[in-house]
Amino acid sequence: MKRVVMFLLAALVLGTPSFAQLSPANAAGVAMGHLHYTVKDVAANKAFWIKLGGKPVTIGSTEAVKLADVIVFLSTGESSGGTDGSVLNHVAFRVPSFADVEATGLKVTRLNGFPGVGSTYTPEMERVELFENAALNLTFTQDPGFNDATAQRHNRPVTVPAIFHHIHLYLPMGAVAEGKAWYTKMFGGIPGKRSNYDATDLPGINFNFSAAPKPTVPTKGRMLDHLGLEVTGLEAFCKRLQGMGVTFDTPYAKGADGVATATLTDPWGTRIELTEGLRRF
Repeated sequence: MKRVVMFLLAALVLGTPSFAQLSPANAAGVAMGHLHYTVKDVAANKAFWIKLGGKPVTIGSTEAVKLADVIVFLSTGESSGGTDGSVLNHVAFRVPSFADVEATGLKVTRLNGFPGVGSTYTPEMERVELFENAALNLTFTQDPGFNDATAQRHNRPVTVPAIFHHIHLYLPMGAVAEGKAWYTKMFGGIPGKRSNYDATDLPGINFNFSAAPKPTVPTKGRMLDHLGLEVTGLEAFCKRLQGMGVTFDTPYAKGADGVATATLTDPWGTRIELTEGLRRF
């Protein structure tokens, strides 16, 4: 009992979720929501995410796994390829230690020369980057003039089995600063640097931007088809984005399950679904 109490107190002090849940929204009403994968074998992929620390759920007719700060949706189908080669190059999670991950039966491949950095792979060979608490390149430094308490979470250790950390976008040469500014403006992000990468932070997600070493393709149709952001007051938020020049692929609509959605694509091909209502699952 004493160990359980100490764990819960530590989680509160460190500011990381004790259970699989989404982060509270920022001042713009935005937080990380979900990742949506199209896979051949839903059961095998669901088992992978459960081993990483997730809790299985069904949302509507779609199988999903809830982890701290993110919901992973899994749909059956064929994709045109993985994240490698896409503008969304990879996703990353933080874990207390690689030993804990390996104890579940997952394999972690360490990155030579970068202590605490590694990768694990889904059953369909989709790479998921991992950072353990010992990693040295997790620090997020906010740009001058910013001092957001939520963004400081990156500079503290985690206590949950796995928590979502970042999405790494590979943009055309010369577009990194533009990408950082776009995500900061559109979603109320906190600009800064994650290690040596330009970055924008939102609750539950750190967007990292790099110049692509080779041409990339949009995310639509790839195994990781899109990412999702959970938005409080989505209808008004969509109108605000439209006023800023955003054209939606699919307009705001509210489903029979009570979940509202709208879809857009960023200027470089990253498909983004905005939702309101996933937080209750």
